[in-house]
Amino acid sequence: MSDTHAVTPGSVPVPGHLMAGEMAEQPAVLRRILDEGAPRIRETAAEIAARSPRFVLLTARGTSDNAALYAKYLVEVLLGKPAGLTSMSTTTAYGARQDLTDCLVITVSQSGGSPDLVASTRAAREAGAITLAVTNNPGSPLAEVSEYHIDVLAGPEKALPATKTYTAELLALYLFVEGLRGGDGAAAKDLPELAAAVLARQDEVRKLAERYRFAQRLVLTSRGYGYPTAREAALKLMETTYIPASPFSGADLLHGPLAMVDNVSPVIAIVPDGKGGEALQPVLDRLRGRGADLVVIGPQDQVDAASAGFALPPGVPEEVQPILEILPLQRLAYEVTIARGQDPDAPRALAKVTETR
Repeated sequence: MSDTHAVTPGSVPVPGHLMAGEMAEQPAVLRRILDEGAPRIRETAAEIAARSPRFVLLTARGTSDNAALYAKYLVEVLLGKPAGLTSMSTTTAYGARQDLTDCLVITVSQSGGSPDLVASTRAAREAGAITLAVTNNPGSPLAEVSEYHIDVLAGPEKALPATKTYTAELLALYLFVEGLRGGDGAAAKDLPELAAAVLARQDEVRKLAERYRFAQRLVLTSRGYGYPTAREAALKLMETTYIPASPFSGADLLHGPLAMVDNVSPVIAIVPDGKGGEALQPVLDRLRGRGADLVVIGPQDQVDAASAGFALPPGVPEEVQPILEILPLQRLAYEVTIARGQDPDAPRALAKVTETR
């Protein structure tokens, strides 16, 4: 895929070349997971399903926390099992002891090296949980302390803003949850080609980025499977552009925060093509009524009804749409950062491995 900001042999690296290169790798990473990773993921899912976990807890930080939230929706919608996001400090800071017998604890981490994730997973295993690590590093401390491990096969990630590891985590988690219910993951089979087509539309995203070059704040919103995308897009925008970006569930946005949206407020809505989009419709109507500068990432008809947007491919099952939804938003963060004269490869005060308690 061509990229006007890519590095050519012998040239001096330009701002953003690492992030641009890793965004471009995503179709190949998705294909690798489907071709090489899926059989092992299904085997792991079958082994865990045979142990009949009664509920699921998900543990993560940062970008991986948004992937974990996506998995929470998958577990609750596709499996009908209760799922929650853990509060790690209850174990690592407060020393709480929990009874996690017959609970599946999934820890998601790009590096697998964060001490709090390792400590929390070790405590969960000691408390009787079935533990699964989902990482990009099979030799990591997290993988070693977990009973099961899934490698997302994204390859080395050098850019500080995570892109390819996020979509790799989403696909691996989807295939795992599908495996828990005996599914074959057929909904994901066309994702590599669809992702390549979305990423090729760079000029559309670059045009959208012009709207936000001088933005002082952004609001992002969605419902259902799209909500993790809103959170991840807000994180990418904040860590690269430094623009304060607030992600809201559409339901939460209507309960108060809508008051801060006026006719000059930029709002990005991720509109799933399905039940999540239907649930978001009242929010979109209210935003239009307030005259908000509304940009939609979603179906063509929703883009046509907004101020601007990016139309996603039709006919994709809703549960895997987040893997495509985030792609133009990653690119948007990149393009806005470049337009503001900053380097998305070198965000201030960021590190690849967090060391919180």
